[in-house]
Amino acid sequence: MKKLSIAIILLAAVWSCSESDPEIYNGKQLEYELNKTSEFDYTGNVTIKELTDGNLELTIQLVGAKSNSATSFPAHLHFGSYTDPEAPMALMLNPVNGADLQSKTILGELMSGDKLSFEEMKNFDGHIKVHLASEGPDYQVILVAGNVGSNF
Repeated sequence: MKKLSIAIILLAAVWSCSESDPEIYNGKQLEYELNKTSEFDYTGNVTIKELTDGNLELTIQLVGAKSNSATSFPAHLHFGSYTDPEAPMALMLNPVNGADLQSKTILGELMSGDKLSFEEMKNFDGHIKVHLASEGPDYQVILVAGNVGSNF
């Protein structure tokens, strides 16, 4: 009987926690491909979801060789198309973790001072790059890149 009571209490606790957890996404989502751009065998995708508070969450998921968690790959959102080598950076994203090949960033204010809504993101003239390293000659190595918004 005591075990049954404990099980009921645990079930009630789990059920009440799941009931109180608010849904953080509103269902609006965009997806873009990231293409291999170097000798390194990586591809991936970008998912942008609108949160219920109106902010945007950008997730990068790479496909390729995983490494340890100390390895990370810098990622940036840029203005303009990937074909423009002089395209300025719009926002520094959280780096891609080498262990799970994922990065999540809540998009804040861009370097231009603008903050993108979901509708503005659909029409954003931009692209994403993931670099091999944050500095030195390996910074010039782009693992993956892909156009987003109106460039897709």
